Amino acid sequence: MFRKFQNSYFAYFLMYNFYFLAYALFSTLISVYMLDKGYSASQVSLVVSASFFSSMIVQPLMGILNDKIGIKKVTIYSFLLINIAAIFFMQANNLLLLTVWYSAVLMLVNGVNPVMDVLAARSPYTYGKIRIWGTFGYAMGSQLAGLIYKFISPQAIFIVFIGMMCVSILGVFGIDPKHNQGSKKATQMKNDSSIGKIFKNKTYLFYLLIVALYSGVGNTGHTYIPSMLEHSGLSVNMATTVVAISVICESPLIFFSYLFMDKVPIKKLLYIPLGILLLQYVIYGLDLGLTSKILLTLMSKHATGMLLIMVTLKIVANIVDENYLVTAIALVQTARNLGTILIQNIAGDIIDKSGYEMMSFFLAGVMVVVLVLAFFLKVPNKSNQKLFG
Repeated sequence: MFRKFQNSYFAYFLMYNFYFLAYALFSTLISVYMLDKGYSASQVSLVVSASFFSSMIVQPLMGILNDKIGIKKVTIYSFLLINIAAIFFMQANNLLLLTVWYSAVLMLVNGVNPVMDVLAARSPYTYGKIRIWGTFGYAMGSQLAGLIYKFISPQAIFIVFIGMMCVSILGVFGIDPKHNQGSKKATQMKNDSSIGKIFKNKTYLFYLLIVALYSGVGNTGHTYIPSMLEHSGLSVNMATTVVAISVICESPLIFFSYLFMDKVPIKKLLYIPLGILLLQYVIYGLDLGLTSKILLTLMSKHATGMLLIMVTLKIVANIVDENYLVTAIALVQTARNLGTILIQNIAGDIIDKSGYEMMSFFLAGVMVVVLVLAFFLKVPNKSNQKLFG
């Protein structure tokens, strides 16, 4: 029976669907949870910011461990530690403990996050058929969190989270990804510094700058689009519904990724989502009405983000040695975080002083810079590379 389960589609389904379901469960309502416990909004921001910074520190380290020890081992140990940290978070009764244990859970979850796309690409199935369960899982988790919170109890969310992570661990035990790094690779690499090797790659460093800028724009949108829609006349419930539906809108793109991701030239694949992001914020800035904002959000908010995740995986795989791929992807996530810190703070100040329209024009301006930089990016095409097929 275990042989049938080993490296089966069902194993990848369990790992992907329940990991992203758990991720959404734990993180979606943290602000509501803490505010209901009597903490202020600034204290909520402190807890979330601490998890954000701890994730930036841990992600490169997780990448190195994955490349040297093996993706499967590190993922299993990480999932087990996540459950332990979640138990302590449930028991936390002051701000310090909440900060410590929320950061512990999120830094491990975010440390695993970049690896999930690598695992999907290295599975014996097409990338889209695996990655799509992450989309469905996250959408289900977001809805389930609200139902559990309202009809059962806030604490029950974290109990269900632990249960979902255990199911995901079962899936990890069943997978056997191609090129799973192990002791042989560690021996070959023991005299090398993966970080040092990667930082000597000028093309990779140039792409990190591009990633930091477009991710700052995208993540700022994730933060402020719901409030922008509300400011434009949509109710809070409808605004969150629009955002939830936009998650599902990325699913066809993921499922059919094998039809274009390995066939269309990399630079063209990069220009498409960057151009859509530019158009999105120009139209937001022009304030052409609520309907246009809703339609743009549904069509582009998550679809562009998902396409950029896939394009980034392909670009990094083309410009970085395969032995250092997971480390390189983890550093990409760090660049995303740094870009978000910079751009989101500037955007917040612009909203306070000049409103959402000016913020949108600012983000559109950043996207113009990104497109210019992308024009000068030189990425070699590896003809034998099939990440998505």
